[in-house]
Amino acid sequence: MAKAYFIDVQGTLIDDINEKPIVGALEFVEYLNAHAIPYVLITNNTQIPSKEFFAYLKSLGFAIAFDAYIDTFGVLQEVVPLGRVALFGTPIFQTNIKALGYEVVAHNPEAIIITLNKNYTNEDYAQMIGYALEGAKVIGMHGTSIYAKDNKSYPGVGAIVAMIEYATKATAQIVGKPSPNFYQKGLRTLQAIDNTLRFEDIEIISDDVIGDLVGAKALGMRTSFVLSGKYPNADIVHKLQPHEKPDAIYAHIAEILETLE
Repeated sequence: MAKAYFIDVQGTLIDDINEKPIVGALEFVEYLNAHAIPYVLITNNTQIPSKEFFAYLKSLGFAIAFDAYIDTFGVLQEVVPLGRVALFGTPIFQTNIKALGYEVVAHNPEAIIITLNKNYTNEDYAQMIGYALEGAKVIGMHGTSIYAKDNKSYPGVGAIVAMIEYATKATAQIVGKPSPNFYQKGLRTLQAIDNTLRFEDIEIISDDVIGDLVGAKALGMRTSFVLSGKYPNADIVHKLQPHEKPDAIYAHIAEILETLE
């Protein structure tokens, strides 16, 4: 058994369609609480302010503390200091970024910040490329490979950022998963409970084998891939290099709970 856990939220604890608890999710958190096993919920949420999304999870019945919750908004200013930025994402995302104190501009941004939007057009991509060629830093709110919406798979932020990097030879920075900076913040959170913990002591559970688990495995974590979100089956695993493949594959988090009880 792992000494501590990183637990993804969307597709792992709550489903992507109804945003309700997935089978076994509430019970898994209850088990960790009852056995004093440290954990952190890690999410690439960019649509809802941190405290509001945390409150929603609490309303679903998750017995969690705010200091065991990390999202991209809580890490953004460590990567991008307050300044002039151009934003690419939904109107809600743009409102949230403005509320953090960033100056949103249309000309000469210091950085462009990119998140999910299923309605991106070639004009949007052209604008991203233009800013990057002019010297703006390229910032991805996270590195997801794909995201599921309306029974379709859309390019994730990681895929879009990789395209901009290829087109401009820019080197992007990723705020959320799977950036080492994000995982380091999670580790520091766990070490506040047990300062002996290292990445090798942590098991990470996620439905995004490429966007979350490959990077986590490179840091030494045990990786568990659940098929309750982005991928309905494990076919994607066969396309990974041997050192990238998850340590375990489960239908959902309830199956992981069964291995602990």
